[in-house]
Amino acid sequence: MTIKRFTPAQRGFHLLLMLSFLVQSATGVGRMYAETGFGQTLLVPFGGFHGALTVHKWVGIFMLILFGVHLIYLAGVFVYSGKKAVFGPDSILPGPGDVRPALAHIGWMLGLKNHPRFERWAYWEKFDYWAVFWGMVIIGGTGLILYSPLASSRIMPGWVANVSFWVHRIEAILAMGHVFIIHFAVGHLRRKHFPMDKAIFTGYAGLNATRSEKQAWIDRLEKEDRLKNMTGDEASVPTRAAAYTVGFLAILTGLYILVGGLINARNITW
Repeated sequence: MTIKRFTPAQRGFHLLLMLSFLVQSATGVGRMYAETGFGQTLLVPFGGFHGALTVHKWVGIFMLILFGVHLIYLAGVFVYSGKKAVFGPDSILPGPGDVRPALAHIGWMLGLKNHPRFERWAYWEKFDYWAVFWGMVIIGGTGLILYSPLASSRIMPGWVANVSFWVHRIEAILAMGHVFIIHFAVGHLRRKHFPMDKAIFTGYAGLNATRSEKQAWIDRLEKEDRLKNMTGDEASVPTRAAAYTVGFLAILTGLYILVGGLINARNITW
């Protein structure tokens, strides 16, 4: 038995963001490590050093457009659902109510407390979601400045491009570190989800696993008599196979970039 966790729109946004983020990571890291065999290997699928820059720019524009479309999507959700979408129990907006479960979760990990009763979105899921927003603002803003440094220098001092370059690079490294270490570990390597949480690809999660982790959400759905309308059978074998294939390829690509970057960090000119 499964429960619906993500809508087709949510899954679509995640898939496009995941693929574009991996392309940006590979092209950006490949150019940064172009003096090494690791970096040159990353650049091969994109036509080398200069080809990777072209891909990096166009995919960067695509990510900004995707971000804009997502903002329109959020506005539509707000218009359709009203304040409930922002302040209701299904909201992904962080609030004071997340503090106690987060502290209790830390206590549980230390063996001091019982497992907290999470709602539909736990505190780490909300952090992951909103981290994309400030990442888009910082990386996207500096990326637009760097898209054409000569054009940018006509309307702002030259040092702005230099600062933007380092801010862009540092924020990108932080984003990759978070996704390839924390997000991968929390999303896929925990005992209840190992070896991969396929819910973001299929839309459905195991009901028993969800009940044990998000008891408050399941209890609310039962109280509102909505649970039976949100449950269903396991996804088909082809759907699960596709989810595992895409998911594992993404994880392996991210880990390759992470490990290769760490191993070769001393072999590049910063």
